[in-house]
Amino acid sequence: MPKRLPLTLWLLLLALPSGGSLAADTSPRAFEARYYLEVDGWPDADIQHRLEATASGWQSRMSATLPGMSGHEVGRFRVGEASLQAYYYASGYSLLGIKKSYKLDHQALATLPDRQSALFALARRAIERSCASTCRVDYVDHRGRKESVDYRVMGRRTLDLPAGEFEALQVEVTSADEDQRRLVFDFLPRLPGLLLSMTYYSDGQRKSRLEMTHLATP
Repeated sequence: MPKRLPLTLWLLLLALPSGGSLAADTSPRAFEARYYLEVDGWPDADIQHRLEATASGWQSRMSATLPGMSGHEVGRFRVGEASLQAYYYASGYSLLGIKKSYKLDHQALATLPDRQSALFALARRAIERSCASTCRVDYVDHRGRKESVDYRVMGRRTLDLPAGEFEALQVEVTSADEDQRRLVFDFLPRLPGLLLSMTYYSDGQRKSRLEMTHLATP
């Protein structure tokens, strides 16, 4: 999410209606994806993203490694027919030998999801078209502070990526108080929470680009 991001994957990234219909089955499905990330002013990086079932729900994990730096972010949540409840979050990074870590428990996540859980929730809502125009997602950052982003569904398009050709659902995301910064996500509708690509813009200029290079499903 695009505001006050720690030096984890989200720091690397800075730091989600049109006609037609998509299948609205937004049940979680496990996947493992890899990405190639280009960021202005940083070395290129490889990103890993895994969504998997656990004994008590689902876990979304992202991690990144590049020279002198590594970071990870984990969110655990339960999914109902019309709701998502996050109950655990952890993240950490190492930068030139300096390490930091963060955790949020079920009490801190009682009313709002963490970033990883919010990413799944955003994709799910966009696929279901549960909001007719510009929509808002509230979540908490790595320190438990409330954040908000607005999103709008741009429509479908075909993407030719290193991992193959996919029909994507394009979603534009902006921070409520940072109108010069925006993210353009491409989600895969049949796998809620999976990013096909992501592009970050600031002051009208592209600052970073992420593309999926590999996808595996159990």
